[in-house]
Amino acid sequence: MEKRLKQLQQDALSALEQAADLLALQDVRVKILGKKGSLTEVMKGMRDLSAAERPAIGILVNTLKDQFERSFSARQLELQQQEIVSRLANEKIDVTLPGRKTASGSLHPVTLVTNEAVEIFSRLGFTVEEGPEIEQDFYNFEALNIPKDHPARDMQDTFYISDDRVLRTHTSPVQIRTMLRHKPPVRVIAPGTVYRRDSDLTHSPMFHQIEGFLVDDRVTFGDLKGILTHFLNEFFGSGHSVRFRPSFFPFTEPSAEVDIECVICGGKGCRVCGKTGWLEILGCGMIDPEVFNSVEYDAEQYSGFAFGMGLERIAMLKYGVNDLRLFFDNDLRFLKQF
Repeated sequence: MEKRLKQLQQDALSALEQAADLLALQDVRVKILGKKGSLTEVMKGMRDLSAAERPAIGILVNTLKDQFERSFSARQLELQQQEIVSRLANEKIDVTLPGRKTASGSLHPVTLVTNEAVEIFSRLGFTVEEGPEIEQDFYNFEALNIPKDHPARDMQDTFYISDDRVLRTHTSPVQIRTMLRHKPPVRVIAPGTVYRRDSDLTHSPMFHQIEGFLVDDRVTFGDLKGILTHFLNEFFGSGHSVRFRPSFFPFTEPSAEVDIECVICGGKGCRVCGKTGWLEILGCGMIDPEVFNSVEYDAEQYSGFAFGMGLERIAMLKYGVNDLRLFFDNDLRFLKQF
């Protein structure tokens, strides 16, 4: 038995040295220490030894097993290091290659200008209100001093769902809904999506507006000009000229259009501004007493103003975009710039 163990020791150590890789090394371990391994068979045969022989043979078996485990671990570490060296030599990395960038999303430019506009007006004390995009005729027209058959309805190019339901043509219905819920003073802005039958370089059938209105005691047109001029200076910077032109809206009197110097051409004239050097960005005016009557406000006690602007229009000015349709084409080459 002792002679057999010594021969097994020599064979096991020799097999470990000859193992060329980790897989072959693991096979050697199984052949020696596995359930049917050589050393395992010797250990099973110890039951046939006499009581006098068993202790000495047991010591030899344990010594052989410990030596094999140490030699196996050393050889395993050696082969692992060889494998690392081989991989480093064969799997070279060109560190000059550009990295693989993870694509990241960003906010749409219309969302960016909406957030900025809301932030500016919020600092002026305005709160944000919202309303439905499918609107009743009463809120979209009648309460805003545009009764049925009124010629001003032709200005809206409306999408009708039924005789009494429309896709809202402006965010002004939020003004009516808010005033019916709250008594003065009210100071509100209402950003949202609106719909009109129109499409060209500066118009889209679906676009976004932000409506604003303020009602309180002794509100004047000077207050309106001050707030809008402050907003435009905050939003575009103080280097652009602003002008107010008399206009007409059924729900405000007096009314005005507000223009800003075209930032595409610097006021020289281009196709975006129609060669005028100016681009209309919003309409405004003092709220008509007829609107106050619709919401049961006392027009003798209260006065107020309202304004509304297209968010795509101010985004075009903000970012120097010369075609509004780019905002809706979903071209990643365009959107990634923001």
